[in-house]
Amino acid sequence: MNRDLTVGAPDKVLWKFCLPLFGSVIFQQLYNIADSLVAGHFIGETALASVGNSYEVTLIFIAFAMGCNIGCSVIVSQFFGARDYGKVKTAVFTSWIASAALCAVLMLAGALGCGALLNAINTPAEAFADSRLYLNIYILGLPFVFFYNISTGIFSALGDSRTPFLFLAVSSTANIAVDILFVTTFQMGVAGVAWATFLCQGVSCVLAVIAVTRHLKTIPSTGRVPLFSFPILRRIAIIAIPSMLQQSFISVGNIVIQGVINGFGTGVMAGYSAGVKLNNLVITSYTTISNGISNYTAQNIGAGKRPRVKEGFRAGLKLVWTLSIPFVIFYFVFGGIALRFFLDEPTTTALQTGITYLRILSPFYLIVSAKLVADGILKGAGLMREFMIGTFTDLFLRVALAVLLAGTFLGATGIWCAWPIGWTVASVISLRFYRKQDWS
Repeated sequence: MNRDLTVGAPDKVLWKFCLPLFGSVIFQQLYNIADSLVAGHFIGETALASVGNSYEVTLIFIAFAMGCNIGCSVIVSQFFGARDYGKVKTAVFTSWIASAALCAVLMLAGALGCGALLNAINTPAEAFADSRLYLNIYILGLPFVFFYNISTGIFSALGDSRTPFLFLAVSSTANIAVDILFVTTFQMGVAGVAWATFLCQGVSCVLAVIAVTRHLKTIPSTGRVPLFSFPILRRIAIIAIPSMLQQSFISVGNIVIQGVINGFGTGVMAGYSAGVKLNNLVITSYTTISNGISNYTAQNIGAGKRPRVKEGFRAGLKLVWTLSIPFVIFYFVFGGIALRFFLDEPTTTALQTGITYLRILSPFYLIVSAKLVADGILKGAGLMREFMIGTFTDLFLRVALAVLLAGTFLGATGIWCAWPIGWTVASVISLRFYRKQDWS
C-alpha cells in the first residue's frame, strides 16, 4: 500500500511509517544474531569468534547494498512526492541494473581478497579457516543482499513499510530454524550457519523483487517507461555514493578496530562479538528509522512542503528517544543475561568483556539517536556533504582513539571508550548542520 507522507500530522505519519521499519530491522538483525547465537551455543566459543570476525568484513558488502538502497529510495521518494510516476518506475529499473553490475564487481573482489583481509586483521589461526569458509558462502549470496535491500528501499520510498516487515518476519524466523537444523541435525558447523543465511535471504529476495514488480504495475503512468536513464542514475549516484563511502569507511574502521581486538585473544573476541551484535541491533534500528525520515523528508521536499521537515525532526526525536530508554536500561542492568544467549558456558573474560562494552556504550544511545535523526533529514534533502562530515568525524575519532587507548593501562576497555566520544562530537556537528538550514 502506497502512503503519502506529505499529508497528516507529522507525529502520526512518522510513527505509523517508522514503527514497521523498526520491526523490520529487528528481524533483519536476527539473521546475524541467529548466526552468532547458534555458533556460540551449538558449536563453541571459537566458532562464535569466527562468525563475529567475519561479520565485520560482511559489513563492507552491506555498506554498498545499503548505499544503493538509500540512493534509490531518496530519488524514488522525490519523484513520488512530485507525482511523476513514470520517473518512479525508471528510477527503480535503473537502480536494479546499476546495482547488478556493482554486485558482480564486489563478488569478484571478495572472492580474490577476503583471505588477505582476514590476515590483515590478525585473525587467530584457530579461527581463520571457519572465518574464510563463512565469507566464501556469504559472497555467493551477495546478489540476494543487494536486490533485497533495493526492494525494501523502493517500498519505503512509496510509503509502504509494512510489506518489508512481513517479508523479514517470516524469513528471519525461518533462518533461526534452518540454522539450528543445519548445525545440530546435519552437523555442518559454521558452514551450516552460512548456508542457512544464504537460503533464507535468497527466498526473501526473490519474493521481494516479485512483489515490487507487481506493485509497480499498479502505479499509473503514461507512455512507454524507459528501463534506464543516465540522468536519473546520476541523481541516484549523488546520494548513493556518499552513503556507500560513509558506510564502507565505517566498516573499514570497524575492521581496524577488530584487528586491535583480535590481539587480546579469542575470549575478548567472543565477548565483543556478542556485545557488538546487541549494540548493532540498536544502531541499525536508529539507522533504519533515519532512512525512513529521509523518505519523509524527500517526499515533502518533492511536494514543495519544506516546513513539514522541521516538524518531522521533532517527531523523529520523540520516536527514537522513546525506543532508546528500554534499550539503555536493559543493556546497562541486564546485559549479562542478554550476552548469555550467545555464549554457552562463557569464560570469565568473554562475559566480562561483553558486559563492560554494553555498560560503556548504552547510556549514549540517546545522543547518537539524535544524530541519526538529523542525518536522515540531511540525506533526504540531498545535503550529502554535511552528512559526510559528521559521519567521518565519528569514524576518525572512534578508530584513532580505539588504537590509542588500547595501548594504555585501560587495555580492551579503552577501545570501548572510543565509541561515546566519537558519537558525542559527531552528534554536535550533525545537529548544527541541520539547524543551519532554512526549512521555512
